[in-house]
Amino acid sequence: MAQKIKRILLSTGFIVVVAFAVRMAYCWYILGIREIAVPDKHPYGAETGAIASAIASGHGFSSPVLGLASGPTAWLAPIYPYLLAAIFKLFGIFTFKSSVIIRSLDIAFSAFVCWPLYAIGKKVFGTNVGAASTWLWALLPAGVYYSVIWVWDTALAALCMTLLFAATLHLRGRSKLSWWLGYGALWGFSAMVNPSVLSLLPFFAIWALRPLRNEWLRAAKLASAAAVVFLAAITPWTVRNYLVFHKFIPLRSNFGLELWLGNSPEVPDTWAGFLHPTNDRAEAAKYLRMTEIPYMEEKQSEAFAFMRSHPVDTSRFFFRRFEDNWIGSWDAPADEWRFLHLADKLALFWNCLFSLLALAGTLLVNRTKNEAAFPLTATLLVFPLLFYATHTDERYRNPIDPIMCLLAGYALGYFLSSLAKRASSLHRAAQSAPDLG
Repeated sequence: MAQKIKRILLSTGFIVVVAFAVRMAYCWYILGIREIAVPDKHPYGAETGAIASAIASGHGFSSPVLGLASGPTAWLAPIYPYLLAAIFKLFGIFTFKSSVIIRSLDIAFSAFVCWPLYAIGKKVFGTNVGAASTWLWALLPAGVYYSVIWVWDTALAALCMTLLFAATLHLRGRSKLSWWLGYGALWGFSAMVNPSVLSLLPFFAIWALRPLRNEWLRAAKLASAAAVVFLAAITPWTVRNYLVFHKFIPLRSNFGLELWLGNSPEVPDTWAGFLHPTNDRAEAAKYLRMTEIPYMEEKQSEAFAFMRSHPVDTSRFFFRRFEDNWIGSWDAPADEWRFLHLADKLALFWNCLFSLLALAGTLLVNRTKNEAAFPLTATLLVFPLLFYATHTDERYRNPIDPIMCLLAGYALGYFLSSLAKRASSLHRAAQSAPDLG
């Protein structure tokens, strides 16, 4: 009986089902208290929802600020807005039914993360750590919350990131051409979902090719083949952007705005979200008047000018965003603790503990010289850098949360194993000690 239960708990399919069920239960709870009393056509999805509604209405990939017919946009990468637009076409724009369908898809994306995550954990640390890490992701509050609440590419990006890591592990040192072609296609698809994953492309690719360094010609051919497929995947979108805006925009156009929101005189601590065009009518009017590309260029210029003239403030904002990324707060926890409600205290405690366990796992994996130490460490160090410079949010970190679960699970297993060994040693020492009675 015990062995049967163990097999079930170690079954990836069972963990996926549990992850899906937990997220769906939370979804119906949230929809029950938030959506039933809300009239049909209630908007959701922020810029993603606005673009998707424009597509579904026949206006093309345009108008990222809801209610503002601002024309063509490259604000977001195309895959998720088009997915949402397809659902709008089938089930209605901003209807309750569309809300249920898209949230169910996001929940499925988040639950399916368990499959590649288990494969990564099993290959790098063994079955037990792989299963424990996958269970952690299945029940992770952030994984549950953002797959239900935020109608965005967050859950799909997490799945892409985990698949990319698993593919990199599988591909390392291998020279099968078809695998490298598929690797390039996976990077291309992921970039069209959320371009932030590309920050890890050079680190993952170099690490995967390193065992072939003595076969440099073969390695160059494989890398070139993957690069060709990757470029083929992103080129149609880049060409579309050039034809529409007469400017080279390979993926997204909104970097200038995001940089300005985190680096301007109006920033209080981490960013000035209240000045975003979706929240500020004056900025929305300015965006509409200037059109997208001149507006983004002006914001980028203003942000860089502020960063050059206010290096101390820029450094302070950078550090506050570093704090926010890892503990979910830009204030020191000790200062904030006494003002928080119990639920917020629990959330802050968990955020700190989760990040500390992931950090401990990173240190341990490097100390033990594990083969996968480099991509694991690079994921945690490199991926958040863009957000330290612009602005942070817990959902921005969500694509690497599965890897953090892996490292946290490894650290927890290491500590528990060490405690068990120590207890066993003390027990044996007590048994072997002479009886002085």
